[in-house]
Amino acid sequence: MNRSFKILLGIVLLILALILGFSTAKADQITPEKVATAIDNVWVLITAFLVFFMQAGFAMVEAGFTRAKNASNIVMKNLMDFAIGSVIFWLFGFAFMFGKDAGGFIGTSGFFLSDSFKHLGLSIPLTSFLMFQTVFAATAATIVSGAMAERTKFIAYCIYSAVISFIIYPVVGHWAWGGGWLSKLGFIDFAGSTVVHSVGGWSALIGAAMLGPRIGKYTKDGKVNAIPGHSITLAALGTFILWFGWFGFNPGSTLSSMNDKIGDIAVNTNLAAAMGANLAMIYTWLKYKKPDVSMTLNGALAGLVAITAGCASVNAWGAAIIGGLAGILVVVAVEFIDKKLKIDDPVGAISVHGVCGAFGTLMVGLFATDGGLFYGGGIKQFLVQLAGVASTFIWTTITAFILFAIIKLTVGLRVSEEEEIEGLDVTEHGTAAYGDFVIKSQTVK
Repeated sequence: MNRSFKILLGIVLLILALILGFSTAKADQITPEKVATAIDNVWVLITAFLVFFMQAGFAMVEAGFTRAKNASNIVMKNLMDFAIGSVIFWLFGFAFMFGKDAGGFIGTSGFFLSDSFKHLGLSIPLTSFLMFQTVFAATAATIVSGAMAERTKFIAYCIYSAVISFIIYPVVGHWAWGGGWLSKLGFIDFAGSTVVHSVGGWSALIGAAMLGPRIGKYTKDGKVNAIPGHSITLAALGTFILWFGWFGFNPGSTLSSMNDKIGDIAVNTNLAAAMGANLAMIYTWLKYKKPDVSMTLNGALAGLVAITAGCASVNAWGAAIIGGLAGILVVVAVEFIDKKLKIDDPVGAISVHGVCGAFGTLMVGLFATDGGLFYGGGIKQFLVQLAGVASTFIWTTITAFILFAIIKLTVGLRVSEEEEIEGLDVTEHGTAAYGDFVIKSQTVK
């Protein structure tokens, strides 16, 4: 099955490469090396476009899990974090992430894409690599949106999205992928459980904590009031889009269609998502006497986030175990953050991306078939993974705290009580997502 898939994929990519890459080339200019480069180029761009489509998935999940009176605001945020982040990352973030290394901490060359970046040894055009990395940066930024939904000023969101793409995400990316100190230790985070998802998740943790809960979320005696989202259907659509996009996120990180592990990575990705959904459903069925829809959706996403670090390093059994455990972990984490920490996260972004991203990264140290503890590799790889998880947590939480504190003291972080009750669609954007419907607030006071 894998072989047939690879043959079919190769044929499709070859045709696309010939059409897109050699439409104006002379026959004597076509060499096997150019054909291979063209196919890799098309592969990377197609997978980048899949990851870009995940922005729609994030928007639908967040909109579905929150109230209708804020849907336009949520769509606007998920649009603009990509639009703003694309420009900022092109000008500065890419250089900080992949520029020539300075002490293992940060890149210092190639601002405004002014360098050739030959030190990266790319087999594809630099601009294609930039496109692929841009959509990853956008993912890290958009994760924060869900945890801070329904009460954040739009101007504040634009500012912190820009800063995440400018410096917070690129520094961690440099450590792991740009030749920084974590990469030199042998840290494994193939497609970004920590680099992308935990950075977004830990930023969301600090932002949601500093922002405070939505009005009516907690009573004076600390009791938790559920604030239902307006459309589980939209949330499910978003989950399917994200699951689909992850087949670009993980297999695309090979940066080459010639990599024999593409099929393995795709299978591992799918198995982890499936097991995450299955175990989340079973766990909530046993715990609540009914299978919880929203938790099952988040279980699939938790499995996807958790396997992203080790999708190229573990076998199918390892992927299934990691995904399944993540499906249970996300339910436990959501309840702990909501009920014990009293941090209001409307979509479970902190648990899905922060907690399960860290968990999946650590599991590489156990389940990696080359160097993992369960495969005779000892404890070394696990300790390296732990160092990566811990350092990312420390860097992200400190910088996010400084960022949100400055925003809070300047333009302000949170809308007024009246604006929050009215809904951000009207108060922030002067529009309504559902103009032909009467929106009834479900806030419990």
